[in-house]
Amino acid sequence: MQITVSSFGFSHGAMEADYVFDLRFLPNPFWVAELKPYPGTDERVADYVLRQPETREFLALLQRLLTFVCAAWAINGKKDSLVIALGCTGGYHRSVALTEHLAAWLQDKGYAVCRRHRDMAKNHL
Repeated sequence: MQITVSSFGFSHGAMEADYVFDLRFLPNPFWVAELKPYPGTDERVADYVLRQPETREFLALLQRLLTFVCAAWAINGKKDSLVIALGCTGGYHRSVALTEHLAAWLQDKGYAVCRRHRDMAKNHL
């Protein structure tokens, strides 16, 4: 099964996907002056986002859900691809960091994964 994990910003419009997750409840690096200019692919931003208690709990729940869902779709055989979209306000910090993290986790599970950052290149400052 091919899995696409995509980040996006709700301020640029919602994204169509099989599963869409809203990350706007997570602490936002936009409000941390030294992190604001850097995207979620930057190690400093990713570390900030991923070390938050809310993020750790959310990822544990999401990984449990995706373990079940991906296996169920694979067994069912009705889908050969799956799109998972992670959205935050601008699509620059939180959704990008979690997309990278989740894509790596899915690859470690043996899935073919494509990463996409729909809105990361847009002006966010």
